[in-house]
Amino acid sequence: MRLEPIANPTLPRRTLPPALALIATFAVAALLVMIAGGNPADVFGLIFKGAFGSKFALLETLNRATPLIFTGLAIAVAFRAKLWNIGAEAQLYAGAVVTVVLGTGALPLPAPILLPLIAVAAMAAGALVLFIPALMKTRFGVDEVVTTLLFNFIFLLFVSYLLEGPLKDPMGMGWPKSARLVPEARLPRIIEGLRLHWGFGLALISAAVIWVIDAKTTLGFEMRAVGQNAEAARFAGIPVTKVILKTAVLSGGLAALAGFSEVAGLKGSLTLDLSPGYGYTGIVVAMLALLHPAGVVVAALFVAAIFVGADSMSRAAGVPSYIADIMLATALLLMVLAILLTKFRVRRD
Repeated sequence: MRLEPIANPTLPRRTLPPALALIATFAVAALLVMIAGGNPADVFGLIFKGAFGSKFALLETLNRATPLIFTGLAIAVAFRAKLWNIGAEAQLYAGAVVTVVLGTGALPLPAPILLPLIAVAAMAAGALVLFIPALMKTRFGVDEVVTTLLFNFIFLLFVSYLLEGPLKDPMGMGWPKSARLVPEARLPRIIEGLRLHWGFGLALISAAVIWVIDAKTTLGFEMRAVGQNAEAARFAGIPVTKVILKTAVLSGGLAALAGFSEVAGLKGSLTLDLSPGYGYTGIVVAMLALLHPAGVVVAALFVAAIFVGADSMSRAAGVPSYIADIMLATALLLMVLAILLTKFRVRRD
């Protein structure tokens, strides 16, 4: 048995394996629900109702999807250029730290000036966090999977130090959290009185911008070329090293916007549990989206709906909410296999 590359996959070849992967994911989840003593139809119905069954549920799903869109875009951009960014969690926290440093009164500016300034500064911090591993990859051949993964732990320890020291809120009664942002540094609510904020709008705009970059610009073409075959791209005159570094800047900046939106739009301050793993879940989102920016938005909404709906379902049906984690892990594994089957066919020697 061997894998034979497919030069020009047909439309059914590109779409059928991913569709079957999603169907298989729900089949596995249904089997586990039955083992847990639940009815799959009832459980999936409760998940859908918990995610979309009311205005509050829908807005909570959109809120949960916001950071996933940013981290999913960050991963999709990097992976398309074969830059294996596993450090979106560190880049997210880098953006959050900068947001707190600049947004707690250090810059007495009006909101129309302060918010864009903080967003750009947060993106610069996230870009730097990924630029270092990318530079190590291009200059010394260091595996970026290892360096970006380790940066997650290093940066979490750094944030812990900041929250116990320089950034600790003196009015926080000893809790390790930062001071709250000034009102001028807060993203306004889309609907007054509810938690959905304009970070979601920024996420949609970012997805549109990445689609334009990917489909309409020289940089997008160069990233795809480097990702498909770096040596051929170099032979064709594409500056591979510069492309990888530019990709790192763009990817790290996008992940940092997740931290900016969570602090400025939702939390108002920085804590060590700001992210329940958005950086890692962004990998699942990007893979489910087949690295397409528009698909990232859909995949982020799908993943957010599963998490939000599973919490509600667990209380109503008595089935553990861990079913959501199992569904996403299964979806990731099957989608990787599906992507492989869209590009290769199995031949028997």
